[in-house]
Amino acid sequence: MAGKRERKVRSNLPGAIVVLMALLILLTAGSGSSREAVEAMEPQAAGTKLSREMPEPQEALADEAVPGDGPVRESAPVEDTYFEDAVFLGDSRTEGFYLYSGLKTGQYLYAVGATVESVFSKPAWKEPSGKVPLLDALADTECGKIYLMLGVNELGWTKMENFHDQYARVIDRIREDHPNAEIVLQSILPVSAKQEAKGTYVNNERIGEYNKVIANLAAEKDCHYMNVAEAVTGADGCLPSYWNFDGIHLNPDGCRVWLHYLRTHSVP
Repeated sequence: MAGKRERKVRSNLPGAIVVLMALLILLTAGSGSSREAVEAMEPQAAGTKLSREMPEPQEALADEAVPGDGPVRESAPVEDTYFEDAVFLGDSRTEGFYLYSGLKTGQYLYAVGATVESVFSKPAWKEPSGKVPLLDALADTECGKIYLMLGVNELGWTKMENFHDQYARVIDRIREDHPNAEIVLQSILPVSAKQEAKGTYVNNERIGEYNKVIANLAAEKDCHYMNVAEAVTGADGCLPSYWNFDGIHLNPDGCRVWLHYLRTHSVP
């Protein structure tokens, strides 16, 4: 019996070897296929990795302030000497900035009720020879940076196209008088919830529409767009009560917030 069992085992050895060889062949072929599949996927994986790294050059340029390239980005705070060659031109909000921000450098040209139309023709700025329009006064002022704050008095205009076209004329005139100056278009500041409740055309929805026009003008005319409105806008989208006098004009605390924004959003 033992002899028969030994013969049986011996007789099955060749068959087992054949089976093992067949399995080896299959495994080798399978591993080759798996290797080919991995290699086929590797270019796609590399491509995915590269696509994630692509934005890095753009991020590296984030600190560069380029005219017309969207809102001026946050930057390291500047000293007040930075504003020595600046002129702030605008309406009564610019007057408030002059009175309450605490900035002692720079020059200021403003008029209550000033608009992108009146700055051309309405005598509003007092000079030794008499009152002259704001743009005429600016033409005689040496400067390297010009900050404009206009638009709140134009919210009642029936056609927004008129605001766009007239503001474009202001920019063209300034560039003609000061071809080397940096022109900064500041967004219109929001109004308070109390002012909103009055239901007049002086409301934040209207201001938002006008600010889009100003931002587009900055791109069209290669100017800097300064979104100062975001610095004084509360969670409800309105100008907080503790930063204004009457729902429209900023108090000293609000003006200091405005100045801090300008200090931390410098242009070349």
